[in-house]
Amino acid sequence: MAATENRRAIIVGIFLSLGLIIFMIGVFTLGGEQKSFARSITISAIFDDVAGLKKGNDVWFSGVKVGTITNIHFVGTSQVDVRMKIDQNVQQYIHRNAGVRIGSDGFIGNKLIVIDGGNPQAPQIENGAVLEAEKITSTDDIMKTLQSNNQNLLAITSDFKLLSHKILQGKGTVGTLLADSLMGEQLRRSMANLQAATSSAAHLAVQLDAFSQKMNTKGGFADQVLTDTVVFNRIKASVIQLQQAAASASTLTENLNKASSRLNAKDNAVGVLLNDPKAADQIRSTLNYLQQSSIKLNDDLEAAQHNFLLKGFFKNRAKAKADSAKRK
Repeated sequence: MAATENRRAIIVGIFLSLGLIIFMIGVFTLGGEQKSFARSITISAIFDDVAGLKKGNDVWFSGVKVGTITNIHFVGTSQVDVRMKIDQNVQQYIHRNAGVRIGSDGFIGNKLIVIDGGNPQAPQIENGAVLEAEKITSTDDIMKTLQSNNQNLLAITSDFKLLSHKILQGKGTVGTLLADSLMGEQLRRSMANLQAATSSAAHLAVQLDAFSQKMNTKGGFADQVLTDTVVFNRIKASVIQLQQAAASASTLTENLNKASSRLNAKDNAVGVLLNDPKAADQIRSTLNYLQQSSIKLNDDLEAAQHNFLLKGFFKNRAKAKADSAKRK
């Protein structure tokens, strides 16, 4: 009997030890996960849709687990109040204007709360603070958007199918171009001409650019004309002088025309000499007579010098001329 009782006592002790060990492991595990033994504060946020969020899910901040969801309940008509308990050590990093949103642990993982830090200029949150919740796009909204996009894609595909059918039948401008080889050839020629014109325009632009660079060359004639006021004024004065010379030449030409017209008339001596041969002959005869008379007058004077009555007069006059020449 004693051996049996001892065996029972040993078995009970073993079970009690195992239970105590399991209890202690559970306490430390839950305390580490839920932070039940750490100092914490309570905050909340109100959502229109929590998308399957549950009590006990994690709260993350900057990718680090900082708390858990402690309660979820309805408020108002259709809104949900989510209460969270977060570690007091991260309180200093979260500000009043911080926002919260619903995320997921992985692509198809459990839902969780993600806290954004907010503006560092704002004060830090306090116990019982209510943060602003960001609206999330639900799976139904995504499916509605996909369905709408599919309908739009179907409409575009139908329109393109109809358009391609008309093109193959040669309808419209594009269909005509594809079906009519002559028009296609004309279009190719037009494009070739357009390309040649574009090339010529580009070449002309290069030439104009080179010409403008020459015009802008420092010290060149064009640069001096456009920028040097002294050169410009000189050119302007030269143009004025050319205009005055042209006006003088015009006046001279007019006077010459008048003189030539007078020379062709017979109401003046020069015109008579040039246009009346008979009067010219008479004038020549008169000049001949005058020349012959002067020759005879010279002979008479020579004879008078040798006359004994006038000989003394001419000698005295010659002597007076000689004395006057010596005095000079």
